Amino acid sequence: MLEEAVSAADCVALQLANDADRYAALGHHLRGASFHNAVTVARGSSDHASSYLAYLIMARMGRLVTSLPMSLVTLYKAPLQASGTLAISISQSGQSPDVVEPVRYFRQGGATTVALVNDIDSPLARAAEWALPLRAGKEQSVAATKSFIASLTAGARLVAEWQQDAELKDGLAALPDALRQAARTDWSAALEVLAPARNIMVVGRGISFPIALEAALKFKETSSLQAEAFSGAEIKHGPMALIDEGYPLLIFATRGPTQAGLVALADEMRGRGARVLLAAPTDIASRDLDLPVSTCADLDPIVAINAFYVMAAHLSKARGLDPDKPRHLNKVTKTH
Repeated sequence: MLEEAVSAADCVALQLANDADRYAALGHHLRGASFHNAVTVARGSSDHASSYLAYLIMARMGRLVTSLPMSLVTLYKAPLQASGTLAISISQSGQSPDVVEPVRYFRQGGATTVALVNDIDSPLARAAEWALPLRAGKEQSVAATKSFIASLTAGARLVAEWQQDAELKDGLAALPDALRQAARTDWSAALEVLAPARNIMVVGRGISFPIALEAALKFKETSSLQAEAFSGAEIKHGPMALIDEGYPLLIFATRGPTQAGLVALADEMRGRGARVLLAAPTDIASRDLDLPVSTCADLDPIVAINAFYVMAAHLSKARGLDPDKPRHLNKVTKTH
């Protein structure tokens, strides 16, 4: 896991060096098409990557995006209207039937279908009209790291070509260097808090919420730590009842319009006795962990999760576990 997290920068550089014409052609197609709906099709870490992509599409392109409950197609056989829809699937293996079948359904119904997939020879890649390889290489660890980062990058790349946004394109070009810096970021201060912990809340909002979801999943997978992710806007509702003296919270305060509220939330939670780990850029004086940044704020979640992954690999070992072999889990999961 640690080696693969550190290698993410090279994987992203490889992805960015390839398939430029294919992304450009897809961007041209999307600009010329009229979509009434957009939907994402994914599970696990790939679903978190889809949530990040959905934020980019909604914030930048003004299109509403829905995460598809796949059982609507695979089990309920719901008569979903596919025409006029953009369906985007993200997957590492491209093997799970409940990801492949909806993409096939949408394509047969006249939707534009896109697969961002690490295995370009997979059933998912064959099912989609537009299949683009993540180019993360073979991932040995059960816990996805470099493939997740490659998925986030591919989603941002899709939007950059769709929108023809120069700042986002320049940010992507500089992303490998930002990821290398992220992998060297020292989050050892988190180990003291989390090594003995029994549970944790992970908090983000807006474009940082998908990485809060991903971090919570990795805590469960690799450290057997009961973790839940919440939006900074939701934590003051029911979840507040759980917070008592010493309760750990990891807060991702990435740049953007949600940052000020998350920094204020960290201060409030400290006042309630919580053990807060505020991950924020170096210009935030109250931070506990340095949050690396990219040259484009919308790409900050990509470098932030890489810093987290390095810490999570060390945390797993500090808790006496093997991050590469989580209990009861396999690399490829096939559900229907």
